[in-house]
Amino acid sequence: MSATIHRLGGGPAPSLDPMMALVAPDMNLVNAVILDRMQSEIPLIPELAGHLIAGGGKRMRPMLTLASARLLGYSGTRHHRLAAAVEFIHTATLLHDDVVDGSDLRRGRRTANIIWGNPASVLVGDFLFSRSFELMVEDGSLKVLKILSNASAVIAEGEVNQLTAVRRIDLAEERYLDIIGAKTAALFAAACKIAAVVAERSEAEEAALDAYGRNLGIAFQLVDDAIDYVSDAGTMGKDAGDDFREGKMTLPVILAYARGDAAARAFWKDAIAGHRTSDEDFAEAIRLVQASRSVDDTLARARHYGQRAIDALGGFAAGAARDAMIEAVEFAVARAY
Repeated sequence: MSATIHRLGGGPAPSLDPMMALVAPDMNLVNAVILDRMQSEIPLIPELAGHLIAGGGKRMRPMLTLASARLLGYSGTRHHRLAAAVEFIHTATLLHDDVVDGSDLRRGRRTANIIWGNPASVLVGDFLFSRSFELMVEDGSLKVLKILSNASAVIAEGEVNQLTAVRRIDLAEERYLDIIGAKTAALFAAACKIAAVVAERSEAEEAALDAYGRNLGIAFQLVDDAIDYVSDAGTMGKDAGDDFREGKMTLPVILAYARGDAAARAFWKDAIAGHRTSDEDFAEAIRLVQASRSVDDTLARARHYGQRAIDALGGFAAGAARDAMIEAVEFAVARAY
């Protein structure tokens, strides 16, 4: 066992390559489960699901399940189906989110709802949710079922919370953190925690992996919200300014509004209400968030949560798995640079 570790920042550019290499043999087996369980006698289901599942995502959440199992020295096979269940939950939420947001792009490709329509996207999302629960039940652990089913409910609550917060200029930072903790971090946490359950490890180790995943998820979403104001569609895999035009009060906007003068506040009120959505308006939004250092401070908070994720691994033995999981945090935070 080792003490708390400190590795965020400095050194060469971090990468997901070490984690991908670590879990590659297991990921091949997970992909086989995904391919098998997305099949249906209704051709539209595998066609639509395959469009998103094969759309270039890194599959970070199932990789976290596999890496956590490797960290614990687990040598069984239960984590393969559970990692697939995690990916199905994530994919289902993406299908539903794109419908809710009216998104045109996902990972640089047209979204399923644009190609096949909203009803098909919602229903195939429901199908994938159902497949995930089949996989959970087949595992046979009530504890695993409780963790993943609870995460699914929390994600839905987070999405509804975000929906009711859209175009609310008075959104508090605390509520924003509640939203991202639910809609993003809950699945990261569950993906890591279930590895400790299948490996039959202590509750302390379950809690440590939960903390790792949760803090990584918050850092991941903070960076996502920051890069909406510093990157283009090619970098983000979505249209630049989507959050701005949808009236989402992400942390860069919350901070910029709080720090703005009367003119800046008037702009943000109009923009969040949906009255300032042109490219010129988005350019002004970028200027304001950068002038107020709101992006910088959002990324600083991402680094804070990233360090908390890394510190959560301090009680686990040093080795390739822990190193890869640390670098995954550093990669998540460094995406905006």
